[in-house]
Amino acid sequence: MRRRLTALLLAACTALTACTGGGDDGDDPTAYRPGTLRVLASSELSDMAPVLDQVREDTGVTVRPTYLGTLDAVDLLASGKADGNYDAVWLASNDYLRLRPEAARKIVSETPVMSSPVAIGVRPETVTELGWRAEDVTWARIERAVRDGKLTYGMTDPTRSNSGFATLVSVASALSGAQSALTDADVRRATPRLKEFFQGQRLTSGSSGWLAQAYQRRGTVDALLNYESVLLGIPGLTVIRPRDGVVTADYPLSTLASSNATAREDVRRLAEALRSPGVQRQITGTTHRRPVAAAVPPGPGLDPARRRELPFPGSRSVADGLLDSYQNELRRPSRTVYVLDTSGSMRGDRLDRLKRALTDLTGDFRDREEVTLMPFGSRVQEVRTHVVDPADPDQGLDGIRRDTDALSAWGDTAVYTSLEKAYDHLRTDRDTFTSIVLMTDGENTTGADAGAFDAFHASLTGARRDIPVFPILFGDSDRAELEHIAELTGGRLFDARQGSLDGAFEEIRGYQ
Repeated sequence: MRRRLTALLLAACTALTACTGGGDDGDDPTAYRPGTLRVLASSELSDMAPVLDQVREDTGVTVRPTYLGTLDAVDLLASGKADGNYDAVWLASNDYLRLRPEAARKIVSETPVMSSPVAIGVRPETVTELGWRAEDVTWARIERAVRDGKLTYGMTDPTRSNSGFATLVSVASALSGAQSALTDADVRRATPRLKEFFQGQRLTSGSSGWLAQAYQRRGTVDALLNYESVLLGIPGLTVIRPRDGVVTADYPLSTLASSNATAREDVRRLAEALRSPGVQRQITGTTHRRPVAAAVPPGPGLDPARRRELPFPGSRSVADGLLDSYQNELRRPSRTVYVLDTSGSMRGDRLDRLKRALTDLTGDFRDREEVTLMPFGSRVQEVRTHVVDPADPDQGLDGIRRDTDALSAWGDTAVYTSLEKAYDHLRTDRDTFTSIVLMTDGENTTGADAGAFDAFHASLTGARRDIPVFPILFGDSDRAELEHIAELTGGRLFDARQGSLDGAFEEIRGYQ
C-alpha cells in the first residue's frame, strides 16, 4: 500500500540539503552543528516559523525543519534513513509511530507542545438549514446529513496527511461504537456506514493549505474536515467538535536515538522554551492550537469544553487495513488524465525517466481508478484509458505498463492544445475525484497559445471548470508558464527539478 518510500526518501534528502546548507569550510552539509537542530517535521508546522524565530532569540537554538507528511515521516524513520540526518522529529502525533516498532525505537523522548482536535468546519447557512446547534452535533448526525444528501465536504488524503488520518480514525471509531482500541471487527462493523459517510467527500488534497484554498475557490462543498486549528484559520466557517468524541494531535517534539548528547540538550532546551508561558500564549494566539501549559488559557475562538478522546487503532495491521479500505473501497474513485510530453526533446534519458516513473506509479493506483495516458508532441499522439477493476486489477495495470513502455519521442511541444484535449476527454461527468497531470520538459512551441487556453478555460462550465491541472516542472520547462496553468485551473505546481520525477508523481497522488 505504501510503495512510495523511495520517492519520499529522495524528497526528504533533497529538502534536508536545501535547508541545512553547507558551510564555507566544505563540511558535510548534513552534519550536526551545535545550536542548530535538524528537525523532521509535519508539513502543517510550517506556520510555526514566527514562533521558532522567537525561540531562537530567546535560547540561541535554531530549528532547520524538513517538512514531510506525518505518515511519510514515520516511514522515513522506520527505514533508518533519518539516522544521522536529523536530530529530532516533530510530528502532529506519534500515535501511528508507536504502531511501528522499527520507528518507535528511533526516538528516546517526546514532549507534547500543543494540541488540536479533529473538527468539522461548516458554512453557517448549512448549519442553519440542518438545524444544528454546534454543541450537540455528533458524528452520527454528520453521517445522517451526508446520507440524506444535505452535506458535502472536503478532507485531506489520510495516507499522506495526519489530519486526514486522524479524521478517518475519528469517524471509524465513532461510527463503530468502539470503547477501546479500534479493532478489525470495529472497522468491519462500521464499514456500511463509512461507505455512506465518504460518499459526501467531494474534495481531496495532499495538504491542508491547498484544501483550504480549493474550498474557498470552488465553493462547491458545504464543509471541511480537518484539525480545529486549520479550520479556525478559514474565514466564514462554523467550527464544530463532535460531541461524541475526537482524535487530538498533541505535536510531540521527539529526540532521535541517533542524536549526540549536545543535540539532545538542544532539543530539551527547545522543548522547554516551546512550553514556556510566553511562547504558549504566542502559539495559541497565532496558530489556533491549544496550549499544554495549564497556566495559559486557550486563545480566542477555542471552546474550553472537553471532548472524549476517541480510541486509536490497537495495531498497525488495523491502521493500515483502515487506510487500505479507505483508498480502495470507501472513498470515491479517481479519474486522471496524464498529459505527457513526448516531444523530440524528451528523447533519450528524459523519456526513460518518465517511463520508469510511470511504471513505478502503477504500484500505487487504487481499485476502481480510471487512468488515461495522453502523450503529445506537435499534437496528441493517442489516448489510452485503463480502469483498475477490483475483480482483475492486473489487467488495467498491465495495460498502463504496456502503453508506457511504448511511448516514443517526436515533434514539437503543443502544451495548451493537449490540455484542451484532456478537458474534452473529461466532458462526461462522473462521480469521481477528477484531475489532469501535465508533465513537460519544455515550453509551448506550437498549437494554441496561453491566451487561447485562458479563453478556452473561461468557456468551461459546471464540474469541468473545477478540474485542476497539476503541472510538473521538469527539464527545461517554463516555470512561469506552468505556474500560470496551475493558478488558472486551481491546481498546484510540483517541482521535479529539486526532487525526482517519480517523487513528483507520488506527491500528486494525495490530490487525486
